[in-house]
Amino acid sequence: MRKTATGPALAALAAAQFLVVLGNSIVNVALPQIREGAGLTDGGTTWVVNAYGLVFGALLLAGGRAADLLGHRRVLLGGLAVSGAASAVAGLASSAGLLIAARAVQGMGAAAVAPAALAVVMGLFPPGPGRGKALGVWGAVSGAGGAAGVLLGGLLAQVWGWRALFFAVAAGTFTVLAAVAASVPRSAERGSGRFDLLGTVTVTLSLTGLVWGLATAREQGWTDPRVLGALAGALVFGVLFVLAERRHPDPLVPPRLFQGGRVAAANTLMALFGSVWIALFFFLPLYQQEVLGEGPLLTGLGQLPLAGAIMLGSALSPRITTRIGASRALPAALLVEAAGLLWLSRISADGSYLADVLGPSVLIGLGLSVAFVRLTDLSMDRVAKADSGTAGGLVNTTRQVGGAVGLAVLATLAGSLTTRSSLPHLQALTDGYRAAFAVSAAVLLTTAALAAHLTRTTRTPERNHEMRTIDETAPVIVRLSTTIDAPLERVWALHTGIEAWPTWNGDIDSAVLDGPVEPGGSFRWSTHGLDITSTVYEVVPGERIVWGGPASGIDGVHVWTFTADGDRVTVRTEESWAGAPVDAAAEHLGQALRQSLESWLAALKDRAEQPA
Repeated sequence: MRKTATGPALAALAAAQFLVVLGNSIVNVALPQIREGAGLTDGGTTWVVNAYGLVFGALLLAGGRAADLLGHRRVLLGGLAVSGAASAVAGLASSAGLLIAARAVQGMGAAAVAPAALAVVMGLFPPGPGRGKALGVWGAVSGAGGAAGVLLGGLLAQVWGWRALFFAVAAGTFTVLAAVAASVPRSAERGSGRFDLLGTVTVTLSLTGLVWGLATAREQGWTDPRVLGALAGALVFGVLFVLAERRHPDPLVPPRLFQGGRVAAANTLMALFGSVWIALFFFLPLYQQEVLGEGPLLTGLGQLPLAGAIMLGSALSPRITTRIGASRALPAALLVEAAGLLWLSRISADGSYLADVLGPSVLIGLGLSVAFVRLTDLSMDRVAKADSGTAGGLVNTTRQVGGAVGLAVLATLAGSLTTRSSLPHLQALTDGYRAAFAVSAAVLLTTAALAAHLTRTTRTPERNHEMRTIDETAPVIVRLSTTIDAPLERVWALHTGIEAWPTWNGDIDSAVLDGPVEPGGSFRWSTHGLDITSTVYEVVPGERIVWGGPASGIDGVHVWTFTADGDRVTVRTEESWAGAPVDAAAEHLGQALRQSLESWLAALKDRAEQPA
């Protein structure tokens, strides 16, 4: 069986995530053209944006669970097909109703794409340096998608008209679909259990009511009967969802998702983080256009430094995390982003892009990107492969809901200050935006303090100071090593990708993980006619993994260590066998173990050194 080339697969998956973000942000600067060309009212124009965001946010949990049950790759391809087709229909729409309906269906496809793509990434890259780099790419495209949408939207609308926006997204989506089909390996695995229909319906209605109510409150006010009714309905359906989850044998959000890891903390922090993220991409272009007087294209070009900073920060995130530690990286990144927003809170009505926007945009981009990468990683902490789609849907949902709440509150704040002001219009607008940026900074400062507490009190120690070692008194001990001319992340991913062992190690007939590769986890594997269940004792990503346990009366402990030197890795293995069968035939079993480990190291070296 051929080796999976993770580079092309990651590129295709990252492009899928980029399109999810782009599909929402690309229409913002072209709304005046869309309104005129499609014959929309002012209220209908807002629904070109809201229809996508509303359906996307409401169906993320269902999309994630469907991916776990039906297969991550399968749901990803289906979501891309639906989203691409809907975008093409939006470009061809001749009526306001068809355009808004197409945008809603586009959001439905995106709700399947986002969690499924993240789940595939988590499956391709086990914990370690490789996953850190993959999430860096993920953070770059997720953050840059908002800025790129403003730029591409302005450019396409100005040169070819508003329909070109949707045709461009459709063409990109079908291109990515083909790339995913070609580069992401097939998997016959499907999750067990039943789809929680009642939970899906109640949570979808609850999220729909919440997001719709918050979006409407920005325009009609918080006392509008429709707003109050939507928020009340969201509360009622939310309660029904909780009650339904308690009774269902396979709930939409299984409680095991929050046991042992940092998923709950990550989602709490992501909601706060998202409340600022969405608002930033709403208020910053408004300031550039309404106060500084920039056109759509110039506004889009002004987002390039922000996008570049996001991409740079995402690329540096693994190194920063390694240098200062995972528990410090997140609070530090949030503080950097907060500093940038405090800087933005000093904008002036007679300011300029260079004096008021450029500097803080770079600072915000650097902090935002690192924080997003760390939060995404935390949201998948100790999540089993069978639940990775659900976890991906959950973290995307909390970001969307947090964004809806934050934008509604901040827009209300900014709007009320502007309306009540007796100052000239541009000054009043600027004061409203300044207040929104200042409150956003305060939210991030709070989030940073909360992150420092939650990651300190709930994290798993990064190193086990009482490291598990072999039994030095055992009758059989074998120590071997080899040097592999391949990057550490490739070697580590191969060695810890337990279920793929039979594809490159001919001595192993089968291997099945019973959970994530973490201390306390276990896996079942078959070699030379023996069925073995091993327990993972210790994992230091990219450096060390230890497993062992009894099998056929033999108590084994197996220690693997990895030392990188540039693009070369020295792999050392030592294993001890003890027990009655070993006492009776120590010499024979010692030779068998040595041959087995020599074969293992040779197979690992051969596969790792093959061209990607």
